Amino acid sequence: MPGLSRFPCARRCTLSAETLDRPASTAVVRSVPRWRASLHRAAPALGLFAAARLTGMLVLALWAWHIGRSPRALLATSWDSGWYTRIAAHGYGHTVHWPDGVVQSDLAFFPLYPGLVRAVTAVLPVEGGTAGLLLSWLAAGAAAWGIFLIGERLYGRPTAVLLVLLWGLLPHSIVLSMAYTEPLMTALAAWSLYALLTHRWLWAGALAALAGLSRPNGIAIATAVLVAAAYELWRGRGRVDPHVWVGAGLAPLGWLSYLLWVGARRGDLLGGYFAVQDGWTSRFDLGKGALLFVRDMLHGPTQFGFATALLFTGAGVLLFALLALVERPPLPILVYTAVLVLITVGGSGFFESKPRFLLPAFPLLFPLAQALTKARPRAAIVVIAGLAGLSFSFGAYALTLARMAL
Repeated sequence: MPGLSRFPCARRCTLSAETLDRPASTAVVRSVPRWRASLHRAAPALGLFAAARLTGMLVLALWAWHIGRSPRALLATSWDSGWYTRIAAHGYGHTVHWPDGVVQSDLAFFPLYPGLVRAVTAVLPVEGGTAGLLLSWLAAGAAAWGIFLIGERLYGRPTAVLLVLLWGLLPHSIVLSMAYTEPLMTALAAWSLYALLTHRWLWAGALAALAGLSRPNGIAIATAVLVAAAYELWRGRGRVDPHVWVGAGLAPLGWLSYLLWVGARRGDLLGGYFAVQDGWTSRFDLGKGALLFVRDMLHGPTQFGFATALLFTGAGVLLFALLALVERPPLPILVYTAVLVLITVGGSGFFESKPRFLLPAFPLLFPLAQALTKARPRAAIVVIAGLAGLSFSFGAYALTLARMAL
C-alpha cells in the first residue's frame, strides 16, 4: 500500500480499510469530500466515545452533587487546570514558595493550551475554566477521530471502533473531560502520525511542532517524525522528497523553542527549563527515583492512588511489550509510543500522575483492541463493561476523594 509500504510493520499493515487518501469508490470521491467520508466512517466510534465520556461525567456529577461539590469546578479548576487558566489570564510569572523550601513556577507549563484558552475567552463570553473545557472536549473528539483513522488503516474498521472506545474508557480518561492538556496533545500527535502513515510530511512536521508546544512529552511525536525521516533518508540512500527535510525540520521546533525561551528567561539557556522542572521534583533519571519510591511504598502503608498508579503503569509497560513484539506497528507509531513510555517510567516525581502521562500513548491499546475484535461478543461486552465501571468510578474517586493530584 502506498501510504504504508515505506515503513516496516506487521503483515496486517498491507490490508487497509478505506482511508482519507483511498476512498471506497469513485462515487464517494465525486459526491463527498474525503474528510467528510472519513468522518462518516468514524461516526460510530465517535458516538461510542462521546457516550463513554458523557457517562463518566454524569457519574462524577451525581457523586459531586451528593457530597456538595460543583462538577464544573472539579473539571475546570482542579490541580493543573488552575495553573493553565491563570497563565491564560495573566501570562507567565507566577511562582509559589512552599514552607519546605520548594519553589514551583508556572514556567513548567507549556504555552499552547493557555494561549488557546486566552483566544477563546477573547472571542466568547466565557471564563477561562469554561474555555478550557470547551477546548479539551473538542480536542478529545479530534483525537478520537485521528485514532480511529490510524486504527482503521492498520487493522480495519471494527478494531478501530474498539480502539477509540477503549481509549475513552481508560481508568484516567476523566482527564479527557477536564481542562487539561492531554486531549490537545493526543489530537495533534494522532493526526501527525496519520500524516506520517500517508506521507504528508509537511502536515506531520507542523502538527508535531504544535504538539511540542502543548506538553513536555510532546517531544515524543517530534522524535517519531525525525526517526521516520531518517528511515526515509536511509531507504532512499540520501535522495528523498524535499518535503521530508522540511517536515523533519519543523517537528522539534515547538518543543525546543519553549525550552530555549524559558532558559533565556531564567538566565540559563540550556538548563533553565530543567531547573524549573526540578522545582516540581520532576526530572528524568532513567527510573531511579520511581524505583526508590516503589521500594518505599511496598515496605509500608501507602495511599490508594499510589497503588493504582503502580498497577496502571505496569499494565502500560506490559501492553508496550505486546505492541512491540506481537503487533509490530509501523516505525513512527512504535517510536512515538516508546518515547512516551520511556519518559513516564524513567521520570521521577508525581508518581501518582504516571498513568495520566500515558493517556496520549493510545497505540498501547492496539493489542487489546485486536484481542477484543477476535473474541466472542459476550466476552468482549464483559471486558468493556468492566472497564467502563472502573473508568467511571475511578474518575469520581480521583476528583472528589483522592488526596493527590491526577
